[in-house]
Amino acid sequence: MTPKVSIIMGSTSDMPIMQEAAKFLNEMEIPFEINALSAHRTPEKVIDFSKTAHSRGVRVIIAGAGGAAHLPGVIAAMTGLPVIGVPIKSSNSIDGWDSMLSILQMPAGIPVATVALDGAKNAGILAAQILGVADETIYNKIIAFKEDLKNKIISANNDLAAIKFPFKVN
Repeated sequence: MTPKVSIIMGSTSDMPIMQEAAKFLNEMEIPFEINALSAHRTPEKVIDFSKTAHSRGVRVIIAGAGGAAHLPGVIAAMTGLPVIGVPIKSSNSIDGWDSMLSILQMPAGIPVATVALDGAKNAGILAAQILGVADETIYNKIIAFKEDLKNKIISANNDLAAIKFPFKVN
């Protein structure tokens, strides 16, 4: 099976966050791969990965990094594939701001779509939406997922309606 999405993280300590993207892609039955690459510790491997991802069948890259989070931007600089950055609040992080700004503030011409701090699940959803543009099966799975989200809120409001307080009017 050829991966359509590549999940990359700066180190395996990011896996508890990044696995949320993997879980979503797995639920959607989208083939993916997971690797640890560091823009600072393994730059040659990052270059090789970035330049060969498309030819290996990868269509979207999700790159998570904490601290001085250069990994998503470095990958984006060397590939024509869409890159989704996941800023991670790591042990050496400044409340995650360093990661967010490192990923968010990319120069013109090198975009990285950036999700919320530790927002790997949203990165998985966005990757599926990107793939869904050209794949009706994936698109329909995303529509079903969003319908399920809607139904959960409707159900939650029904549960809230059953809660009684003397001055509650709904």
